[in-house]
Amino acid sequence: MVFVAGPRQVGKTTLALEVPGARAGYLNWDVAEDRERILRRELPATVFWVFDELHKYRPWRNFLKGLYDARREGQRILVTGSGRLELFSFGGDSLQGRYHLLRLHPFSVAEVGIDDAGGLADLLRLGGFPEPYLGGSEINARRWSRQHRTRLIEEDVTGMTSIRDLGRLEEMMLRLPDLVGSPLSINALREDLQVAHKTVAAWLDTLERLFALFRLPPFGAPRIRAVKQERKHYHFDWSVVADPAARFENLVACHLLKWVHFEQDTQGRDLELRFFRDIDGREVDFVVLEDRQPAMLVECKLGDRDIDRGLRYLKTRFPNADAYQIALSGQRDYVSPQGIRAMPALAFLRTLS
Repeated sequence: MVFVAGPRQVGKTTLALEVPGARAGYLNWDVAEDRERILRRELPATVFWVFDELHKYRPWRNFLKGLYDARREGQRILVTGSGRLELFSFGGDSLQGRYHLLRLHPFSVAEVGIDDAGGLADLLRLGGFPEPYLGGSEINARRWSRQHRTRLIEEDVTGMTSIRDLGRLEEMMLRLPDLVGSPLSINALREDLQVAHKTVAAWLDTLERLFALFRLPPFGAPRIRAVKQERKHYHFDWSVVADPAARFENLVACHLLKWVHFEQDTQGRDLELRFFRDIDGREVDFVVLEDRQPAMLVECKLGDRDIDRGLRYLKTRFPNADAYQIALSGQRDYVSPQGIRAMPALAFLRTLS
């Protein structure tokens, strides 16, 4: 089996239906007629079954395990969902060893072939989801983002979790974009929302499982005095972030995560995306680890600047890591004496194919 997971409305169904033979065996849990066929085990007489949003069915793991174990020779099974299918479970048997996971992300610079500053500005302004990006209207993009958040709460959260305080949850979702770029304090959110610490933590876990956001842990090593507690968070729809610097950082985070997930899912590489911050205030926006060692360091700036001190510090301690300082509107492209490449953001993002 192949699982295709990703945010709501990122294009999973469209992609699945483009696979030859998929339409004849397509069943969507959200469609009443298809749901009845699934519950009755009356599946299409095809060699290719596509199950869309099946993780909303409580015993979905047991259902798929039974299909897989009893499958006839040549039967193919594709499962798509807007939740993290490797984590979302209402109990049941494990599917370990029975599927390959592929994660679908919003559009990136390389995917849509952006080759000029205007194209990057459009992607930054509209976000990377197909409907608002291809529509080209900033007003429609804002309306889409609002509707996207509403549908996620009203359909996904209510349908797949036990959360009932939807008003406070939406209040938190509206607050989070203002906190992008800094370690996220659950205690501060708890005080703002007047709810328990474990409630905020559970809500954040839920939003991460539903691909509304993702969080990065800090990178710490014995020889650096790194913070090791609070995580940073970013939104898959970076258009919700108002601050220009934070929105640009969010866009870069999404590009790097997309590249990391692609390499994990297709090549099996042991990659992780993290950030660095130490107790002396030095920071590096992103650290890509391979086999638990820094392989890439990335610092984001809006314009041309001298090499950041945090990036210089981390590069001296991990000289084998590729280090980049990228500038959204910068023009300079050079390598510093420490081996750090300063370059325009567009040139860097185009390499993350």
